[in-house]
Amino acid sequence: MIINHIYKMKKIALLTIVVLLVSSFTSNKRIEALIEKEIKTAFNFEKYSKQPISVSSEVNETLPIKIDDTNFFKIKTGEKLVGYYYLGQAFGKADYFDFMVIFDKDLIVSKVKVLVYREDHGSEVGSKRWLNQFNGKTTNENLTYQKDIAAISGATISAKSMTNEVNKLLKTVTILHHKKQL
Repeated sequence: MIINHIYKMKKIALLTIVVLLVSSFTSNKRIEALIEKEIKTAFNFEKYSKQPISVSSEVNETLPIKIDDTNFFKIKTGEKLVGYYYLGQAFGKADYFDFMVIFDKDLIVSKVKVLVYREDHGSEVGSKRWLNQFNGKTTNENLTYQKDIAAISGATISAKSMTNEVNKLLKTVTILHHKKQL
């Protein structure tokens, strides 16, 4: 009886692990598809390549946002640099949400997109209309919530968090550019 119970528990644990692995893989594929769609739309081309930005550890220590081979990329068509994109997370009321920022080759924000929002409340932060406020922003700007970036009723925490994360990214990109890491 006890052996059957242990066997069933092991089976359930294994099944749970398999389901989690499969759902994680599916989620990553979905996010990659969203990223690809946004890049193609932002730059109006079909084929491109991405290359992770490599940052020295000395410079990385000085950055507001740490850069690694999973979150900041060059976008190229052939050998021509056309822009960059960054994958990040911002905090909502109770959970993180994933977003991306696309820059043109001159480091001007072309597009901001919320990729995955995990909460029931505050998803307005992902609206195209609200996110369009970030388009055209440069690394010289420091954005102020409710001044430069409009507030969102019902999504205050997420909207403030997104504004803060974009500010940190703009500062990070400024440092990378000045240190000739881009």
